[in-house]
Amino acid sequence: MNTTPSVSEYDDNEIVNHSSNPHMDTILAARLSRRGALKGGIGATTAALLGGVGLSACGGSDDDTPAPAPAPKPKSLNFAAVAKTNADTVSVPAGYQVSILHALGDPMMFGDTSWSDAGTETAESYDRRIGDGHDGMYYFGLSDDGKFDANRSDRGLLCVNHEYVVAPYGLHPAGSTKVGDQRPADEVEKEIRAHGVSVVEVKRKSGSNDMEMVRGSKYNRRVTSATEMDFGGPAAGNAKLVNKLSPDGKLAFGMNNNCANGYTPWGTYLTCEENYLNVIGRAAGDDEQRSASEIVALKRYGLPAGRKNPYGWDTPDGEQYQRWNSKVSGASAAEDHRNSFNTFGWVVEIDPFRPESKPVKRSALGRFNHEGAWPAPAKAGEPIVIYSGDDARNEYVFKFVSDAKWDPKDINGGTAMGAKYLDKGKLYAAKFNDDGTGQWLELTHGKNGIDDKNTLYPFADQGDVVMHCRLAADFMGATKMDRPEWGGVNPLNNEVYMTMTNNSQRDGEKMPLNAANPRKGNTNGHIIRWKEKGGQAGTSFEWDVYLFGAREDGKQSENLSGLTAVNDFSSPDGLYFDQRNGQTDGLLWIQTDDGAYTDVTNCMMLAALPGHVGDGGKIKTREGQETIMGAKPTDANVRRFLVGPFDCEITGVVVTPDGKTLFFNVQHPGEDKGDFTTNTFTSHWPGNQAPASDALHHGHKRPRSATVVVTRTDGGTIGI
Repeated sequence: MNTTPSVSEYDDNEIVNHSSNPHMDTILAARLSRRGALKGGIGATTAALLGGVGLSACGGSDDDTPAPAPAPKPKSLNFAAVAKTNADTVSVPAGYQVSILHALGDPMMFGDTSWSDAGTETAESYDRRIGDGHDGMYYFGLSDDGKFDANRSDRGLLCVNHEYVVAPYGLHPAGSTKVGDQRPADEVEKEIRAHGVSVVEVKRKSGSNDMEMVRGSKYNRRVTSATEMDFGGPAAGNAKLVNKLSPDGKLAFGMNNNCANGYTPWGTYLTCEENYLNVIGRAAGDDEQRSASEIVALKRYGLPAGRKNPYGWDTPDGEQYQRWNSKVSGASAAEDHRNSFNTFGWVVEIDPFRPESKPVKRSALGRFNHEGAWPAPAKAGEPIVIYSGDDARNEYVFKFVSDAKWDPKDINGGTAMGAKYLDKGKLYAAKFNDDGTGQWLELTHGKNGIDDKNTLYPFADQGDVVMHCRLAADFMGATKMDRPEWGGVNPLNNEVYMTMTNNSQRDGEKMPLNAANPRKGNTNGHIIRWKEKGGQAGTSFEWDVYLFGAREDGKQSENLSGLTAVNDFSSPDGLYFDQRNGQTDGLLWIQTDDGAYTDVTNCMMLAALPGHVGDGGKIKTREGQETIMGAKPTDANVRRFLVGPFDCEITGVVVTPDGKTLFFNVQHPGEDKGDFTTNTFTSHWPGNQAPASDALHHGHKRPRSATVVVTRTDGGTIGI
């Protein structure tokens, strides 16, 4: 048996941050002190939201101070919790119903055949078909004159990420194949085109809140791993982006492993490259052709010499496939693809309302395993603020603050507004202090030792800083986190939430326990939240832990939050604050991507009415570790809304402005388990759930990622 360690596969559990700055688990032991309640109206409103006691009325006074307004009526969830289940179907509450909007391979235009259930669709047709691995998404209301309308619910544009091609690649007749060490070019081309984003027009069906895709719409569009796009921001034209396809370093070709997402107030979509290491290799011996600083950067970003391309996209004959191996082969960077790796790992802006527009990689937001790009609510006269998580163990939380101040007149300005607001600004990494405070550490060239004299890594310019912001954050002493994934900003009080999916490697020794990570193994993950001081663009904050995931029986991670049968969960991943018009301030959707609770239940989505930072208190774990967390949830304010089919991840969620239609995604049902010769798999979803009237999906055997529509049978609002 060959025992040689392999460097061919990307493992998102692998730790590549070996910097000496403190880990989250080493700096928080004293995290047990003050936690004051929020002051003023926000605190009162939040208490009312959770069913707490509102402000009492003021008595008579000589200073004519008006009595405060009565507390708003508490909001409540309007559904009975869905039970845990391993059924191969989407389970929703009584009074709710589901339909399939679109699935892998569905034709977006007329002229292409329906999904064959045999993997026989051509690679070229995936320029007009729905891609694979549905993930983050957003709904944009569409006006009759073709513009962004934030209040339109019956017609819109839905942008959906396609993170990856699900192994063993149901795109092909018999799964992924090789001839010797080479992948067939037609398979590779299909996989390249199945990545990226689908933009589709959707409209409500007559007499219903259910939605359907408008096949043949002029807005329907694919952006894939082959799409040409521009670079914007400080990295555009940087020498470290120069390559054979872009000698001036201003163009990119394709985006990959787009996981979570974001959106802008001017009506564009932000899609984020996460596990892009899945599509890149680097030849053995390539270190001999590199400078010392290049080797530092490549290793810090997880691409050592000798690492094979996991998909094998660099193995077919032809120059067009060589860009998938980031090796030195020419006399200069403009003559090879040595810098191709640096062209991935960015936030990409897409204008869904202008189908001919070119996407732009917004480099000022940094390069890393971008899980998403979540904006704070835009306020006139204030900067645009966007939060991101670097999805890997020991990585960081980032924040971008624009130089430009928001002007509502810029709505519908397209990617030109992206250049205004997203190409110039400050990038920060988060440091969580042991006293419950935190700082945003500025990552700017020429400040605080981030320059070309830096001994960790010589930063040539700001383009180099944003391209290698992990190294800048290392140097500044940012706090290492446990897989920061999705985030969101509560529109009620502007507090920020971010999921820490799990960390089974926390053994209490090499990775010690602490107040923020108090459970040995942390198999089930948790959710951290913080409130900014000095406004959303401020440079300091206060934080606590909102929820700890766990089985109700506590057989894995300790059930610190006291979860019950109606709200226990594991490995929180997707997170979304409902943005519907003024009806559900503070309604939070939590989704799971779990492998630790699958003996009891498939992955799920919960609805929550959270409180605020500081509404809990001190507790102690069974290991004796003190910690502090938010108020324990109740069945009334955290409740399971749905459970997905077998072997899936539940991800991506958005609600129409009127709150009557909810979209979410089912990714990789059946995952990688099955027999293509017999079309027998652990899951046959969505073919087993779609009714006979749904000819595109009914009866098909191959499992497919898909977008699902949820409505109430009585036509009411979703969740609340």
